[in-house]
Amino acid sequence: MAIVVEHDKRRREILEKALDVFVDEGYEDVTFQKIADRCGITRTTLYIYFKNKREIFLWSIKQLTGGIEENLKAIIADQNLSCEAALRKILMLIVDECEKNNRLFTVLLSYLLNLQKTGGDPAERVRRRMLRLHHLIDTVLIRGQKAGEFKNLSVHVAYEMFYGLIQSAIFRLSVLSEKSIESIRDTLNLAVDGILM
Repeated sequence: MAIVVEHDKRRREILEKALDVFVDEGYEDVTFQKIADRCGITRTTLYIYFKNKREIFLWSIKQLTGGIEENLKAIIADQNLSCEAALRKILMLIVDECEKNNRLFTVLLSYLLNLQKTGGDPAERVRRRMLRLHHLIDTVLIRGQKAGEFKNLSVHVAYEMFYGLIQSAIFRLSVLSEKSIESIRDTLNLAVDGILM
């Protein structure tokens, strides 16, 4: 049992350090050796945990987004919050995470462009990653409608509006290197105001 726990702990540590390497170096310039060096292990040891850098990158992203998802679920589960407050808190948490990880999004963009060049489907990758977020926001929107807090409108259209604003925030923070997120916050709050009863 202790071996499994140590294996999982080592794997998480590798993923955290590897994410820093991807942010520092960019996806294309990262090698297995650079990741191993940052982790203080040999390439052979790294192969015990992962088969290639792409797998490490995808698992690093999954680990990061999994932590964010847990925070979003905690907001939704908080019975003391109104649906409006929960939606605002969810959106602000997402913006905060986008700001905190803005360099990572640059690496993600590079990865997705590379995937497209090699015949992959970046839209499908993003769609799969966003399914849980879609479900969480839909849950709050539906609850808000049932509670009479939100207008009775298409949940899908409302989600698309918020998702589009989140995409815009990511672009502005990572590609345009905007320093202030206040206008992004204001835009999201205005969008929430627009669906209130």
